[in-house]
Amino acid sequence: MGNQIWNEPTLSTEEIFKGKVINLQVDTIKLPDGRTATREIVRHPGAAAVIALHEGKLVVVEQYRKPLEKTQIEIPAGKLDPNEAPEVAAARELEEETGYVAKQIKLLHAFYTSPGFADEKLYVYFTDQVEQGTQHLDEDEDVIVKLITLEEAERYIASGDISDAKTLLAVYTWKLLLATGKLQ
Repeated sequence: MGNQIWNEPTLSTEEIFKGKVINLQVDTIKLPDGRTATREIVRHPGAAAVIALHEGKLVVVEQYRKPLEKTQIEIPAGKLDPNEAPEVAAARELEEETGYVAKQIKLLHAFYTSPGFADEKLYVYFTDQVEQGTQHLDEDEDVIVKLITLEEAERYIASGDISDAKTLLAVYTWKLLLATGKLQ
């Protein structure tokens, strides 16, 4: 196929599940050589996360993650509401989950979390200008807010208590900032 641009035209779509957070569909597609195949696709509205530093510590939440059957320590994050700008969602999630209010935030990265089967795009923001506000958890949400040092973050990574991509990115971004004075 050489330099040919790949394309997989959709021949049909079957909606399998429609939920509060995700939808699942199975697409029948046409391969470049003419054969057909199926693709299982998770549709997600997108999400935003915040690397928030307060007094030299990273603002994180510890929460139980049912798919993993264990607690995890993560940076604040959540899905985008319909027609919500990612930076608005990031600031909202930071305050809702932790009670901290960002005076300003800066977009660092936007990336697809699992492009092999999902269209979720995660926007990661940075702030080191936060002040204490009021936490507003969702009714089915239980978190413990923590302020952790870089050394604690590294221990949590080593123990597996930090193991999600967004929080790993946060810790390595923080290390870069401390080493170089730059975020990227």
